[in-house]
This record gives sequence, structure tokens and C-alpha cells, in this order.
Amino acid sequence: MNMEDLHGYYFEDLQTGMTASFSKTLTEADVVLFAGLSGDINPSHINEEFSKTTRMKTRVVHGALTSSLISAVLGTKLPGPGCLYVNQTSNFRAPVRIGDTVTARITLTQLLADKNFAEFETSCVVGETIVLDGSALAWVPSRPA
Repeated sequence: MNMEDLHGYYFEDLQTGMTASFSKTLTEADVVLFAGLSGDINPSHINEEFSKTTRMKTRVVHGALTSSLISAVLGTKLPGPGCLYVNQTSNFRAPVRIGDTVTARITLTQLLADKNFAEFETSCVVGETIVLDGSALAWVPSRPA
């Protein structure tokens, strides 16, 4: 396979208004694996009995796991392979529960040609509920000469 076939968009191919999304049903395995990988073993995520005593009354998915779905969109769809994550802001609006299907969406809002940066409006939804919103910044390579 040619390496060019693996590449996503180049900076010159991008236009404001472009959108992409990725959906995933977050499972028990996802939460346990994320807890192990991240070291975030907060019982609000992994212990149902403890979670019954909390504000949410049940276990919730790690916010960072939910926001990582934005990375999946950036790294695989828009701009896609070859881009590098620079910054992300996340506002957590509602809880995500195990078994929820989360759709991460991004919209390209601005191109900064002097640095090859692309700015995105980001969100994650469960059904019609916005569970996360924010922004992201990615560096996007130029088309090879």
C-alpha cells in the first residue's frame, strides 16, 4: 500500500464548514479498559454501589473517554491521518452512561494558514442531548511539492 493512500486531507484541501462524525456505543469493557489505561479508577466510573450514593445515582463514563471520541474524528476522518492534535476544550453538559451511543461531531470553523492550523467546533451527543461541547485545534500538513 502506498503511504499516500493512508493520508487524510491536506491543509490545501480544507474548507470552512466541512463536517465529520463518529459514533460509538460505550460499553462496560470500554470503561474498565479506560480506567486501567488512564489510571482514573474513580469509583464513580467503576463501582456501582458507590455510584448509587453520588449525584448521578449510577456509574458514568469518564468524561475524558467521551472527549476522546473527538480525537477519533480528527485522526481518522477530518482532517484525518497525518494531522496532529494541538488543543481541545471540553464543556461537559450531561452524563454519559454505560451503554449510551455517543456521536462525536466536528465542524471546521477557521483555517490559520500561517501555522497550518485548523480550528473546529466540537460536540458529543447522546440522542438529542448534547453531553459535551467545545473546540479543537489541529495542525494539518501541506500537500507535498
